[in-house]
Amino acid sequence: MGKYAPLREFLIDQDKAVVAMSFEQIEALIGQALPASKSSRAFWSNNPDNNVMTREWLAAGFVAEAVDLNAGTLKFRKREEHPVLFEGETAANLDMEATGRDPLFGCMRGTLKILPDVDYTKPAAPDWAKVYDDR
Repeated sequence: MGKYAPLREFLIDQDKAVVAMSFEQIEALIGQALPASKSSRAFWSNNPDNNVMTREWLAAGFVAEAVDLNAGTLKFRKREEHPVLFEGETAANLDMEATGRDPLFGCMRGTLKILPDVDYTKPAAPDWAKVYDDR
């Protein structure tokens, strides 16, 4: 369990679509000070490769917005899609059969819908292979 995991658990337990927090509240929740980069707007971006804490709020199904660096506050807004999953995590908590969604990784994360019972590794036009085999 990572040092920012308490933030994920806190957000998962929230019933509200928007959760307003101060940097001090986050520090109290995780039990330590946020890094100095907290005063950078990039630290609060929703890019999962940006920092470890970003992965926690994304995994809880939230995005950060309305960051006020001067006041030290921000809002977490619940995503409408499923929470983002990262390598090594499972989709066991998602009801993927009911929604038809699979967690995708990479730059297209959250933008595609995988249909059930479709083999995306099967060639789209198997007859094209014959063109090369006949030579």
